[in-house]
Amino acid sequence: MATIYDVSQLAGVSLATVSRVMNKNANVSEKTRQKVLAAMAQLDYKPNTFAQSLASNCSNSVGVLVSQLDGPYYGPMMAEIEASLRAENKHVIIAVGHSNAATEMDSVEFLIGRGCDALILDVEAVSDEYLIELSQGPTPIVLINRYIAQISDRCIYLNNELGGYLATEHLLKLGHQEIAYISGPKNKHDACERLDGHMRALAEHGLAFDPQLCFEGNYKEEGGVDGMRYLFASGKPFTAVVCANDQMVSGAISVCLELGMKIPEQLSFVGYDNIPFARYISPKLTTINNPIHEMGKMAALWLLKNVFKNDIEVMSVFSPELVARESAKQLAR
Repeated sequence: MATIYDVSQLAGVSLATVSRVMNKNANVSEKTRQKVLAAMAQLDYKPNTFAQSLASNCSNSVGVLVSQLDGPYYGPMMAEIEASLRAENKHVIIAVGHSNAATEMDSVEFLIGRGCDALILDVEAVSDEYLIELSQGPTPIVLINRYIAQISDRCIYLNNELGGYLATEHLLKLGHQEIAYISGPKNKHDACERLDGHMRALAEHGLAFDPQLCFEGNYKEEGGVDGMRYLFASGKPFTAVVCANDQMVSGAISVCLELGMKIPEQLSFVGYDNIPFARYISPKLTTINNPIHEMGKMAALWLLKNVFKNDIEVMSVFSPELVARESAKQLAR
């Protein structure tokens, strides 16, 4: 097996020069760089990345901790993170927290133990205090989809309260006043913020929040199914439903279609996230755009700027936008 010494001998350069070429150091002439690369190719030399990381104290790897791997939400985020980091010769190691505090903390320890240079964390169950303390440690972190005032400079997030407000406000402007709500799990920060926005919109229109018209879902299709069945069983009248994400909308509408209802003629719906299927189902879904792929990219760029010292512009705060389609209509009076 070829060694770095063999490469230096064949190329006629020092070991330090070979090392600079492998680390993409700019202080090497193009002619010399090509000689070293040609020698590496001829000898089929593969750099020992573990040894490189020990020598340079840099592994060129970033740990990414997400809540789950299934569903249409996290894929675009992770794809943007991976693409942005790979473009700068950084690699990702992925762990999953499953919205459980112990699992999230164990995953953080795993990623740090793997020698990651920095961490991108999409966590829901661990406390703010834990994350504040973690931010003061030797491994830099950036949070995605979560805001903590004390470490706001490390947060890439969406104004979810405003998103919840816009969803309900849209229905109120269409004349709806009896509006049901299927929330996400109330142990998730974004779910609570979206519900707060829904309640603010009702209050601004002089309407009281009715707990009987609110069901706690699970951000999955079956949560929408269970929520819709609960709402119908409550016997309370309602003309529209806001769901805290698009996946639950699909489950909720499926219950209505099984009952022979027409959407939106008999019941209007607004979702949240604007995942790809929202613009293809019938009727096309009115929803709140959640640019999770852009937030993923910005989390990666934050690390490239603050940890790897690239000169990059980074945006931290994103604003939700209403995407009005066909699933919500003016209420006939």
